[in-house]
Amino acid sequence: MSKINLTKNEISKNLSKKTGYPITFSKKIVNNLINILIENISPNGVKLKNIGSFKIIKKKERLGRNPKTKEKFIINSRNSLSFTASKKLLNKL
Repeated sequence: MSKINLTKNEISKNLSKKTGYPITFSKKIVNNLINILIENISPNGVKLKNIGSFKIIKKKERLGRNPKTKEKFIINSRNSLSFTASKKLLNKL
């Protein structure tokens, strides 16, 4: 199974094909959806019914290594976003 990465442009084009909306309008819809998720995410996360949930994960500081040069360095602590798919979404796959 190969990994497929979708860009916002590809999502907009697919949305445009399925709905018949112009691509510029589809791009606005995708950008607005992403902005709504960003604005509403909290430490508790965001749950999208029948789709899944987004949660903020706090990653600790750790020691990393450049595999090419074997040089060690510290990776700073940071926040990361995690997505967990709902059972209904997983069943459709």
